[in-house]
Amino acid sequence: MRGVYRILKEIDGRGLVGSTTSLGSVKNRLEFAKSTNSPGAVDTKLKQPIQEHGLAAFTFEVLARLDPGDSAHRPFSADLRALEQLWRETIGPELLY
Repeated sequence: MRGVYRILKEIDGRGLVGSTTSLGSVKNRLEFAKSTNSPGAVDTKLKQPIQEHGLAAFTFEVLARLDPGDSAHRPFSADLRALEQLWRETIGPELLY
């Protein structure tokens, strides 16, 4: 499923917002990183906060799903980028990595 996600540091509400064509894959990477204590499996923007707080401080959250609907035959990259940008603006730069 396509959509926008946030990897949230629950301690202070800061997080990494991204978009993907496979929400499940991003969630699985975070779970793999946690289970193997391999922070390299997640986005490098989180390297410093992971070093400070550990992987257990982070959770995966789906912010929005992009339903193919009637536009199943066109690329989704522009739609995903626009939806991600909307979420970035909604959350605000002070809470983003």
